[in-house]
Amino acid sequence: MAEDKESAVSEEIKDIVTIEESGPCKKKVSVEIPAEKIKKALDERYGELRKDAVVPGFRKGRAPMRLLEKRFGKEVSEQIKLKLLADASEAAVKDSELDILGEPDIDHEQIELPEEGPMKFEFEVEVRPQFDLPELEGIAVQKQASEVTDEQIDEEIETLRKRAGIWVPKEDGKVEVDDQVVADVVLKVEDAAEAERHDNVEIMVRKNSFVGPVPVETLDEVLVGAAGGEKKEVSVNVAESFFNEQYRGKKIDVEIEIKEIKKLEPAELNAGFFERFGVENADELRERIAEYGRAQAERNVRANMADQVYRYLLDKTEFELPGAIVADQSMRILQREYSNLLIRGTKREQIDERMEELRASSAQRAEEQLRLFFIMSKVAEKLEVPEASEEEVNGYIARVAASRGRRPEKMRQELARDGSLEQFKLQVREQKCIEKILESANITEVKAGKAAKETKKADKKAAKKESKKVAKKTAKKAAEAQGKKKVTRESTTKKRTKKT
Repeated sequence: MAEDKESAVSEEIKDIVTIEESGPCKKKVSVEIPAEKIKKALDERYGELRKDAVVPGFRKGRAPMRLLEKRFGKEVSEQIKLKLLADASEAAVKDSELDILGEPDIDHEQIELPEEGPMKFEFEVEVRPQFDLPELEGIAVQKQASEVTDEQIDEEIETLRKRAGIWVPKEDGKVEVDDQVVADVVLKVEDAAEAERHDNVEIMVRKNSFVGPVPVETLDEVLVGAAGGEKKEVSVNVAESFFNEQYRGKKIDVEIEIKEIKKLEPAELNAGFFERFGVENADELRERIAEYGRAQAERNVRANMADQVYRYLLDKTEFELPGAIVADQSMRILQREYSNLLIRGTKREQIDERMEELRASSAQRAEEQLRLFFIMSKVAEKLEVPEASEEEVNGYIARVAASRGRRPEKMRQELARDGSLEQFKLQVREQKCIEKILESANITEVKAGKAAKETKKADKKAAKKESKKVAKKTAKKAAEAQGKKKVTRESTTKKRTKKT
């Protein structure tokens, strides 16, 4: 890890600025503004004011200084104080070459402009972590095979045939898995005054399928082997997290009267079918599928290789993070997770019960995301990777939009509107860094699946390590918070005693 460098202070302000460590990635900056500087600023302001101030009994620009001070003193003092604080804090940070994150936190109300002598104030700033990068050349990376087999192509063609297929009546057969049943359904919901009737409901026969609005986990067991005209019954206990509040946590008796059984008839491999995919025959279709499969497999392989590089960088780089930005990032992740759980139908009480677990998970993810952000930022500098150009960003947006079935220009507008465009620029630059690292990596080809398995194993190990680290920090912070509360209570008691 790089040793913390002493903050360099310029000749101009070294006598009035001192900088000390005050925590991980945190500096305390103490500033003393000389009395001469304050007097000069006040004189200049009163000189400007004198030219335009209207004071009864005096011509414009002729009012005595003592009257100006009496009439405008409070306002001028506040203006000068704020200006001096802003200028001095900015100069202190700039001349001390502090690489700060965010803005200095100065409590202006607690600082007064003195009638005589220097003005002293201090503030804390969080600074970018200082650390050394590990070796970036010759990183050991596994590359899994990405071939597309005839068997995979056959499976994809069969899937396409089924998607384009039609449901036809099954005249004399029994219900089988993946059949479709048309049925009249009666739902007797716990505590409901009347049963619900749903006619001509189309039901897919498979495990964890829906009967109308209700999920039935064992539906395949209930219906397989049944014939048209038969009635089947099953009781279900709907999960507490189910999205539909009407059935959430309820016991429901489900009656199914089978009216018709249908089977899927896959589309034939004919001219009409080939035309749908812009090809003329089966060979062209197979080649199209193979091309798509190879491209998708290559993307997966590159993503896995990138994950291995990220894991290497995280494992080999140790540094502490600024507490405030970790807390902010953790809170954003927690809020997003909370909203997602609500959208999925989880009750607030259930989420609240898991709050400690969610907080720990959010803190862990926040730490890893931020560590990776600082690492990749330094990697980009070391490898001299330029920021992403507009052309590169547009290309990246086009690829993402295509994968989501959206229009690139509309997606770009949304990103610009919600402030996510800068994040996309960072992602493009990060990808360029990864590609540059992979150019010099020590790559070993392995069987499909092995690299992903190794990465997953490494991620699990790292997550466990990070979880322990976060838990330790959380406990430490809780103890510190408790200590602060105790000190505050003691301080308050002393003040009250003194008052009495």
